[in-house]
Amino acid sequence: MAVRAMVVEDDPLMRELLEVLLASRGHEVVACDNALEALEEYQRRPPSLVLLDWMMEGMDGLDLCRRLRSMPDGDLPVILVVTARDQPEDLEAVLDAGADDYITKPIDPDLMGVRLAVAEQSVVQRAQRRAALEDLERALARLERSNRDLLSILDGLGVGTMLLDSDGRVTFLSQVGRRMLRAGRKPSVGLHWSALFRAGGDAVSKIEAAMQASPARRTPIPVTLERRNQPSRALEVEVHDDPRDPARRILAVYDVTEVQVLRERLAAQRRFGRLVGKSDRMQRVFRLIKDVARVDATVLIEGETGTGKELVARSIHESSHRRDRPFVAVNCAGLTDSLLTSQLFGHRRGAFTGAVEDRQGFFEAANGGTIFLDEIGDIPMNVQTALLRVIQEREIIRLGDARPRKIDVRIIAATHRDLGEEVAHQRFRADLLYRIRVARVPLPPLRARREDIPLLANTFLEELRAETGKRVEVVSEEAMRRLVTYAWPGNVRELRSAIEFALIQCRGTAILPEDLPPELSSARPETAPQPGAVAAEAEMDEPARMREALRRTSGNRAAAARLLGMSRATFYRRLSHYGEVVLGASSSSRTGPTRASRRPGPGAGDPD
Repeated sequence: MAVRAMVVEDDPLMRELLEVLLASRGHEVVACDNALEALEEYQRRPPSLVLLDWMMEGMDGLDLCRRLRSMPDGDLPVILVVTARDQPEDLEAVLDAGADDYITKPIDPDLMGVRLAVAEQSVVQRAQRRAALEDLERALARLERSNRDLLSILDGLGVGTMLLDSDGRVTFLSQVGRRMLRAGRKPSVGLHWSALFRAGGDAVSKIEAAMQASPARRTPIPVTLERRNQPSRALEVEVHDDPRDPARRILAVYDVTEVQVLRERLAAQRRFGRLVGKSDRMQRVFRLIKDVARVDATVLIEGETGTGKELVARSIHESSHRRDRPFVAVNCAGLTDSLLTSQLFGHRRGAFTGAVEDRQGFFEAANGGTIFLDEIGDIPMNVQTALLRVIQEREIIRLGDARPRKIDVRIIAATHRDLGEEVAHQRFRADLLYRIRVARVPLPPLRARREDIPLLANTFLEELRAETGKRVEVVSEEAMRRLVTYAWPGNVRELRSAIEFALIQCRGTAILPEDLPPELSSARPETAPQPGAVAAEAEMDEPARMREALRRTSGNRAAAARLLGMSRATFYRRLSHYGEVVLGASSSSRTGPTRASRRPGPGAGDPD
């Protein structure tokens, strides 16, 4: 469907590019090089789609967006912001201004095409809904004298219409509605409305809840209609009161199957395996995963605790030619020298006390596949020497044995440490670092990719809702704002825990600010970290993050460990490692005698 589109861009080349792109899609295009000219053009003849640049002289794009939204028809155009900015706070600024979407420069043509397709469908849906409601109101007023005309109008609108009496029984169903609901030729008048949605999953309960809610709280209800031996159909149902009788209801049904397909295409670009992210940083991670999966080089994944390093390792393995062979994950943190050596390389019977039989190690178990060495920066120096030999010779020697055994294993390692610093302090072998750091995948902390937080939060909500069976549908706008502005020292793992906490606490169908964990629900958005503070925190090293966690929890180390997404044993081990670097700045907030000198027992490291 061709629409009138407006381009507002002060860069002549970019303005011409957007004009050509929109014209190639059959749209009527008007172009402006500043906001004032755009306002005048809008008042002469409002467009249905607006593409505007953020950074312009005089009035910028976001101010223009607010002005357009404040006009009488300001809710009609679909506004897409095109910007070269890509800061963590940009997403919130764009949404607050009332824009529907934004895309960063330089523009990816394929991604721009998908975004424009979604925007075009939204324009069509808005126009259809406004026209349908206007025509429906006029038609209902003439119902007594022009029933035949009403039927013709409703079928011509492309909107399924269902009229219900006070008992919920169907008094009228348009032909379009019969086709959408696949009602066939069976009589529908006199049936309870729920009988027509039986194949729509939990649609009946959602529509019933909307009927009981006040008109101001009703939102379109997504319904996926399944029929045997027929493709599924995506619908949206709106519930309205009958203006002639408040006890009666009108259901308006829209077919959004095509929009759903476009949304799924866009969602596919935001996922890689179990990894989720639409930010440029995560898109770069996805590209790196694809690149390193094609080769057998050793990979080092670098990132803070809780960023998803094991998910990256599994994605590399599952995208490689070794996908049908074993994937063995080993947490190297908190293990003694002998135990780690035995677990990695295996042992002979009698090699040490308790070795009552021959046993293969993780390297042999992973033969032909991939071994993931998590927290490789924590392994002792003598084990580092043995690991270096394994990488060089492609063979292992079991503890207590003299016979080498050939292996074919791809090694993926991960660490939260700066291994360059560890080498400088002689805590990590330089030659081993060069061997494992052939390919690198740096994982950004969550606070450095805040635009992914709404996507991650909704993904976790969907997963946890399926696990718990609770009917919590959305995260409220205020709760989402707090999620976006929080610092997330525990990264994605902490975000998932926060959503799970909120889901347990929630008593309605939407997560509210008071449902969030205390560290989020007690913080007002206006007191959230400012952009400069957020950027500074993103650059914190681990001792600084530990000091900050101790400060926030008034010295409670168990709470600080949870805040950072660590196990207590790992927190105490790292506290012992850093010593006064952490405790020197936080000793005044301690609540009891230090336990940092205790070493955790075998296997106490935290999985990543």
